[in-house]
Amino acid sequence: MRWRISLGAALVSCILAGNDTAGIAAPGERPDVADKQTAPSVDVELVIAVDVSYSMDLDELAVQREGYAQAIVSKEFLQALRGGPNGKISVTYLEWSASSDQKIIIPWRVIDGPETADAVANEIMQTPVRRGSRTSISGAIQFAMPLFDENPQRGFRRVIDISGDGPNNNGPPITPVRDEALAKGIVINGLPIMIKEPSYSTMDIDNLDWYYEDCVVGGPGSFVVSIKDRDQFKEAIRTKLLLEVAGRTPEHRVVPVAGTEPRVSCTIGEKIWQDRWGR
Repeated sequence: MRWRISLGAALVSCILAGNDTAGIAAPGERPDVADKQTAPSVDVELVIAVDVSYSMDLDELAVQREGYAQAIVSKEFLQALRGGPNGKISVTYLEWSASSDQKIIIPWRVIDGPETADAVANEIMQTPVRRGSRTSISGAIQFAMPLFDENPQRGFRRVIDISGDGPNNNGPPITPVRDEALAKGIVINGLPIMIKEPSYSTMDIDNLDWYYEDCVVGGPGSFVVSIKDRDQFKEAIRTKLLLEVAGRTPEHRVVPVAGTEPRVSCTIGEKIWQDRWGR
C-alpha cells in the first residue's frame, strides 16, 4: 500500500508518539535479518537521492540542501532516532540528473546522535551546489541499488528517498527499474516538488504527485510527501525523514492511493521530450 501524506504538526506528533519500532514489522524489512549472525546494526539504511537537474533553480537547490541538513539535526529527528531498536541509522546522500550523472556527496555515514547528525549536516552544506541536464529517476534508482551492498552496516530496512520536480525523461523507463528495486526488498519513497506552474521550457507536468505515487514509489509502507509551496520545502523534508527513521506508515491524515492503473502515463516524460526535441 502506498500513501499520500498531508503535512502539518499533527502528523509529526503522530510519528513521534507512535515511534515504537521495536514491536512492529518494519516496511521493507530484509529477509535475512532473522539470522542472528547477521543481526542489523542500524535501524534503516537510507539513500537520499536529490534531483539537481536544470529545472531546479539555484534557490530551490539551496533550500533543498538546507532542508535536509536542518532536518537531520532537528530535535524531532533525533527523538525518532532514539526510538528505534538500535537508535541509529546509516545514510548516504547523492545528487542526480541524467542517467549517467550521479554524484555521491556523503558516503555511508552512521547517525547515532547529535554529534554525528551535525557532522553529516555540515558535510551537506559545505559541498558546492551543482546542476545537471535531463531527469533520470530510473538512473538514480539504478545507481542507488548497489550502494546497499557496499554499506558496511546492515539495517532492518533499505529505503531510497528520492526527490524531483519532473518525470523521468532520460535513461530506462521508470517502472521496470522501480520493480527491480522492489524485488530486492528496497522501499522507494518520493518527494515530488511542485512549487512552479508547469511550463513548456521546464518539462514540468500537472499532477506530478500522481506520477510519483503510481510510477515511482513502491514497497510496503511506501509514501509520497508533496511540496506545493516553497514555504513547505523544509517541513516536507523533515516529515519524510521522520517517517523513514521511525519506520512507520502514519495512522492519520493519509489517503490511500486508488487503483492500480496509473493516473498519469509512466512514460509521459519520455513522450514530451520526444515530441519537443525528437530524440
